[in-house]
Amino acid sequence: MLWRALLAFLALPGVVAIAVPAWLAAGALRAGGRVYPVGLLPLFVGLVLLLWCVRDFYVAGKGTLAPWSPPRHLVTTGLYRYSRNPMYVAVAIMLAGWALSFASPTLAIYAGFVMGAFHLRVVYGEEPWLARTHGAEWTEYAARVPRWLV
Repeated sequence: MLWRALLAFLALPGVVAIAVPAWLAAGALRAGGRVYPVGLLPLFVGLVLLLWCVRDFYVAGKGTLAPWSPPRHLVTTGLYRYSRNPMYVAVAIMLAGWALSFASPTLAIYAGFVMGAFHLRVVYGEEPWLARTHGAEWTEYAARVPRWLV
């Protein structure tokens, strides 16, 4: 399962939160942009939060963040006590860090597009699946913990 978790990390948030923004940032640098250190803090904080969530999925949930190998148990510990979707929040923080680091409108637009896609995925895909899979446990959790942070 460790290999599946690593592959899922590289394939999903690795591409969305690291590879694509790095490619866009390289374009910004080639166009004469520069790096602004203020964005490195949210980038680092988001990465730490993301890794924490991935660990919770692996340890508490007995699965990965990938749709092809989801957690077998509903994860309600760690950051999942404060948000039903802290992994997506972490990626959003990382993307904001990328945009700030390079003062890039392109990276900011990318971040907004990704966050919109996350919201649609959660509302129309994940939450109905969680309700079917975890029943009353999900209903109680969803009533107690906000979807995002508020």
